Amino acid sequence: MNQSIQTVLFDLDGTLLDTAPDLGLALNTLLIEHQYQPLPLTTIRPWVSLGTTALIRKGFNLGETEPLDALRQRFLTIYTEHLADQTCLFPGMAEVLATLESKKIQWGVVTNKAARLTDPLMQQLGLAQRSICNISGDTLAQCKPHPAPLLHACQLARSIPEQCIYVGDASRDIEAGQRAGMRTLVALYGYIEDHETPAQWGATGMLNQPLDLLSWVN
Repeated sequence: MNQSIQTVLFDLDGTLLDTAPDLGLALNTLLIEHQYQPLPLTTIRPWVSLGTTALIRKGFNLGETEPLDALRQRFLTIYTEHLADQTCLFPGMAEVLATLESKKIQWGVVTNKAARLTDPLMQQLGLAQRSICNISGDTLAQCKPHPAPLLHACQLARSIPEQCIYVGDASRDIEAGQRAGMRTLVALYGYIEDHETPAQWGATGMLNQPLDLLSWVN
């Protein structure tokens, strides 16, 4: 069986895109609306990969059982209005994508972010048509760490898992990739909290910067 890499799949927030500035803006706008002090982006950044609900809970210091439906809906309204104000590819990622494309290696996105956010964001940044697939958290009934979204991406890319790499900045990304039978790489430049131990996630390798990925596909 040919084990050469045909497809590289990326998590979105904290891996392909630096979305923290716009998510931070949405959270701080919400905090100010409720008479809370805004938080520095350095505080918010490591929370981004945890998802909207966890971001709000941490920002407002809410317990796991406290309701936040109204806060969440308002947050999403604010964020939708500022999806791509400051969001951009991580430094070096533009070169990575161009190199993959020049080598005829497909790339795509598998994220737990909802499609109502993923799709317009990819469109606004001019990436939607370049990506072989954009799998969101609500594309299927399952989301990461379940392997189903990654296996669905394989089908769309007409690749087998052994010919794919999945890059992510959260333990659930690595677990999903492992369960799907792919090689996995941790984006150490992403949104990882200080207490996390990515070296113990069991990934195939680590990326200190996006350009490090190229050595895995050569």
